[in-house]
Amino acid sequence: MEPILSDDVAQALAEHRAVVALESTIFSNLGLPAPANADALELCKQAVRDHGAVPAVAAILDGRAQLGLSPDEEKRVLLGTRKVAERDLAVAQAQGWDVGVTTVSATVSLAHAAGISVFATGGIGGVHRGSELDVSADLDAIANHPVITVCAGAKAFLDLPRTLEYLETAGVPVLGWQHDWFPAFYTRSSGLPVPHRVDDERVVCDVLRFRARPATGVLLTVPIPVDDEIPAARIDAVLTAALEASAQEGVVGPAVTPYVLARIEKETDGQSIPANLALARNNAGVAARIAVALAQEVL
Repeated sequence: MEPILSDDVAQALAEHRAVVALESTIFSNLGLPAPANADALELCKQAVRDHGAVPAVAAILDGRAQLGLSPDEEKRVLLGTRKVAERDLAVAQAQGWDVGVTTVSATVSLAHAAGISVFATGGIGGVHRGSELDVSADLDAIANHPVITVCAGAKAFLDLPRTLEYLETAGVPVLGWQHDWFPAFYTRSSGLPVPHRVDDERVVCDVLRFRARPATGVLLTVPIPVDDEIPAARIDAVLTAALEASAQEGVVGPAVTPYVLARIEKETDGQSIPANLALARNNAGVAARIAVALAQEVL
């Protein structure tokens, strides 16, 4: 299942230049409310370009998997309401979905199929609190595609210790970018030490190159910039209330994330929106630096 590539993405790959894949859920109303979703799209694309790489936004459009979108196609993604995880890719194409916005798992899969080795997102999914079985497909995709995923850790409302344990079991190297602690999305530290700190782009590239399992990817965690961090004490209280409300209302599965994020936005008086934008932009820039270093190794 090779995705359709935009001309600039196809040319960059043919010339062995740096490309960074970007998921599209964050750029839809499922990720951020308008107009913040459009702001996020432009900020992330520009951050990738500013650091010398080509952005490749993933999506399903008219039943076709694509990497790299035209301005008109991006407008359709901004309005997207149908989420596509890796398991849904075949269904979305077979049924000819009009617009499907890709999650981490779907984008990692498409990036691998296209030969793109670096992917940037906001935060990954993980193991949900209070559940033995509710584990995001993001973790399985990262473990089974040789792609470097750059993120601000896992979403803060997840069970972060068990998420790290799952990644260890799956053999995924978890790295901290110039930081010793596993980030918790809105906050720079979850209080959990990151397994391995890295301070140089080429070391990240070498971790991918020296991986023990040919199919396994690498998780590079990048803390939110200091000035944009939401204090842990404040966000923890909001998260607890949001999770309790979701449980009382019977919200389960993929619906939990947008529900909780909406509650966080409301309870933080919108402070979570600029924090989201800042960390997404920062991650995209770091991913581009990694992609450039990786491309230089190939040349």
